[in-house]
Amino acid sequence: METGESNCGPGGPDGPALQFGCASFNQDSTSLALGTKTGYKLFSLTMVEKLDCIHECADTPDVYIVERLFSSSLVVVVSTAIPQRMNIYHFKKGTEICNYSYPNNILAVKLNRQRLVVCLEESIYIHNIKDMKLLKTLLNTPSNTSGLCALSVNHSNSYLAYPGSATFGEIIVYDSNNLNTVTMIPAHDSPLAALTFNSSATKLASASERGTVIRVFSIPEGLRLFEFRRGMKRYVNISSLSFSPDGLFLCASSNTETVHIFKLEQLGPSGGDEASWTAYVGKMFSAASSYLPVQVSGMMSQDRAFATVHLVTSGQRNVCTLAMIQKLPRLLVATADGQLFIYNVNPLDGGECMLAHKHRLFGIDDDEGEEGESEGSEVTGPAQACPSYAATAALPASGPITATLTGYSEDGGEKKGEVIPEHEFAAGPVCLDDENEFPPVSIQKC
Repeated sequence: METGESNCGPGGPDGPALQFGCASFNQDSTSLALGTKTGYKLFSLTMVEKLDCIHECADTPDVYIVERLFSSSLVVVVSTAIPQRMNIYHFKKGTEICNYSYPNNILAVKLNRQRLVVCLEESIYIHNIKDMKLLKTLLNTPSNTSGLCALSVNHSNSYLAYPGSATFGEIIVYDSNNLNTVTMIPAHDSPLAALTFNSSATKLASASERGTVIRVFSIPEGLRLFEFRRGMKRYVNISSLSFSPDGLFLCASSNTETVHIFKLEQLGPSGGDEASWTAYVGKMFSAASSYLPVQVSGMMSQDRAFATVHLVTSGQRNVCTLAMIQKLPRLLVATADGQLFIYNVNPLDGGECMLAHKHRLFGIDDDEGEEGESEGSEVTGPAQACPSYAATAALPASGPITATLTGYSEDGGEKKGEVIPEHEFAAGPVCLDDENEFPPVSIQKC
């Protein structure tokens, strides 16, 4: 699942109650990264009752982007002190691998095992994560003030999704491996607010600024597969979308007190598995949609939430993900007031999710042994295997590489006779000892 969601922008969140600048889950939801006023923190998410801080950096002011590559030691950091510069660290060795500067403020950074994507307001830079070479610059993209984009975690199908318009919800799906546009999806009438891929990069979920409808499309075809209604009474700001590891569920959080979990029920092939009643009714309405007004047919094809969570407070940004922890499905919600909530999810019956534990991300967890342990209950149903964890990377110490990416052509190479400076590549080498690890970084002099 693509879970590199962040709950803030380059200026950091507003309000005195907020204790950190951003929060993001890594690509397989095995860790949580927080950007703080003095640096960043990384937490392991392998236990429900225990939250281990595996690393803390306190020498970078006001971090508003921090992204970890799976469970490796590679972490990307951007600070409000220098919002045009991206620093890449090997946090276990305490060394800087490289840093890159861009012509404008960095709004988002996305990682997978093949690519590193940097999103500015009107351009996107695509790097090869093995050597950090700039492969492509998408120039003059529609104004994207929030830096909204999504990068699939599936390295064999490394798709990038970003807004194709600043005025309505058009999605451009780009193949970051082959460096070409795959499809353009007219997803919503209003501008986009959230995007995410499932782990196999076969589905893309989206929400608009209205926040009432969430749609799921097939990738790479761009066909609409599902349409879920989050609510009708009011518009909300959806801040986070995330698929479950198996791609059967989708969670959505917003600035309201409710987190929704939707179930993606597929119709079986003709003569195959029996379809659910919901899917059957949806199929009937889809067949009749050509005879009904657009507003009516659209409403009838939308399913309600399969499960929900009601947070204690509302009106604050948060980030959510669905993960397997201790062989059971969980919903994790990191809130802007510095708390992490872990809920049990019943994959069979849904309904209201039970709080398993609550952790404070700063200071002492005063609530340990109270609400979390008393309300927690195990989910009945078949246990599932935990997602595989990546081993920690082991980069040898090396000096950082520094590059300034300004004025390059869309193919990342030459412009008016200029070439990328040699200092973009280290005299190195900066490489991994084990080829089975990722990223297999090998930076050599150009």
